[in-house]
Amino acid sequence: MRRQPQETARKPTLAAVVLPAGKQDFLEGRAAEARLEEAVGLAASIGLEIVHTAIYPLRAKRPATLLGVGQLEELTEIVKAESVGVVVVDARLSPAQQRNLEKEMGCKVVDRTGLILDIFGARAATREGVLQVELAHLEYQRSRLVRLWTHLERQRGGFGFLGGPGETQIEADRRMLDERLVKLRKELEQVRRTRGLHRHARRKVPFPVVALVGYTNAGKSTLFNRITGAGVHAQDQLFATLDPTMRNLTLPSGRRVILSDTVGFISDLPTELIAAFRATLEEVAEADIILHVRDAAHPDSASQREDVLSVLRDMTADDMLDEAWPERTIEVLNKADLLGGTDAVPRREGSVAVSALTGEGLPDLMEAIDAFMTRSMKHFAVSLSVTDGAALAWLYEHGEVMERLDDEEMLHLQVRLFPADQQRFMRQFPALPLTPQLAD
Repeated sequence: MRRQPQETARKPTLAAVVLPAGKQDFLEGRAAEARLEEAVGLAASIGLEIVHTAIYPLRAKRPATLLGVGQLEELTEIVKAESVGVVVVDARLSPAQQRNLEKEMGCKVVDRTGLILDIFGARAATREGVLQVELAHLEYQRSRLVRLWTHLERQRGGFGFLGGPGETQIEADRRMLDERLVKLRKELEQVRRTRGLHRHARRKVPFPVVALVGYTNAGKSTLFNRITGAGVHAQDQLFATLDPTMRNLTLPSGRRVILSDTVGFISDLPTELIAAFRATLEEVAEADIILHVRDAAHPDSASQREDVLSVLRDMTADDMLDEAWPERTIEVLNKADLLGGTDAVPRREGSVAVSALTGEGLPDLMEAIDAFMTRSMKHFAVSLSVTDGAALAWLYEHGEVMERLDDEEMLHLQVRLFPADQQRFMRQFPALPLTPQLAD
């Protein structure tokens, strides 16, 4: 009998992670060491074994290689000595810079954008996620055709009765990429329409939506699992969650909401991904409450907070998010267990300190969500005929009946409704006016 060859474990690719630190490369207050640590975490999250890290201060950016001559020589020696298979440069490289670095060092070079795209490609699980990642990859590759193929100087012969040199290979490749991009955008638009239909169905239920947002690895999925009992993948890993997940959640008051876990944000998110993940961000735009989850124990927590707020502001500028989103945002300071408990966490007014891992502080968070829901409700008076059973049942199901007086022919109610529910009631029962009352 022929013996089957034994499978050998695949050795991890050895990698070096370098950070070219120019004066204008970082957000104000972001330390180079923290940025390098983040890049190492990104590289490790896709199975690379990091054997060398370095920060290279740049007095000037060389157009050809970004790094200085001496820096590149030093890095090349390390690459050869350590048998490095890929160098991760935590910066955005031009196609020419990437090609020149690979030629000089004799190994694969990946910039920050390419690394994040690779991570997203490895993690996307749903049809929507796969489409979004492929779209981002192709948009990134389109600008790098000159690096991706070595046959670009070839020309194809003319077609039909037309003479001339014909179509160059690079033109043909770009045309095929453009055709695929058009198809992907159409498929994603269909996904967005489907998501819109789902949101429309939720409005009919209706349950308010609470969206978790935050920097990657802030603990959103762990928090999501803790308070919903869901089994969403949660790991001490950057970008462990890419596809939005939703679960029902019952608050202490008995109100039900829909909790949505979303993709984590990151500084210098590739522009290709910002556009491609628009459908995911739309879940945040539709949310009644935004829970901004922060890693309170991270040394760069303040800069991470600003990164997330910057993305939300960009969404506002693009008319994806209304300008009132700060008013419905609750800041959740997570990982309090690493700081000695919730009482030890410095916080600003309105924020809540929790530990998703131990559960400490979660009752306070649930109460904060409940209190917000109560504050956002409006007080109305409405009078119904005793025969208006459907309207009465609707108000009991979707609102809070604070007071009820019955006589022989009419029912007089004092109710509290969310603004969206007020509009739904008015559309469904236009003959029954709601009279606004003074706040409680």
